[in-house]
Amino acid sequence: MTSESLEAYIHRQIPITAAMGVRIVEATLNRVELSAPLAPNINHRETVFGGSAAAVATLAAWTLILVRMRHEDLTGRLVIARNSMAYLKPIDADFTAVASADQLSSWEKFVAGLTRKGRGRLQAASHLFLNGDQTADFQGQFVAIGD
Repeated sequence: MTSESLEAYIHRQIPITAAMGVRIVEATLNRVELSAPLAPNINHRETVFGGSAAAVATLAAWTLILVRMRHEDLTGRLVIARNSMAYLKPIDADFTAVASADQLSSWEKFVAGLTRKGRGRLQAASHLFLNGDQTADFQGQFVAIGD
């Protein structure tokens, strides 16, 4: 799946991502980078609204898991079960979110649970950046439920 087709899929399946201006910069088995503009995600302080920041951070981790699932021909509904977000600095311009495979909990355990029991759980992280400076940390637990 190309970055363009993945972006189209995400915009179609999660329509708010199109309204937020989310774009896929990179989507590989080991790393996903998304970008989002300030304008559609701005708050009353002229910084990124916390909910938008959390949504983009969640989407980066979710997309990394989805790319890996598709690569291994795993099917299932992938959802967020719980998460936490630490906001380190205000974001006052376009920003990026990065999720990497080295910040996933045991992928093998996730795959085994999904294929054997029809349900897999996985911890994932992502980080938000503004001009190369880290501005937020996301931690989430995702669940895939087999079709």
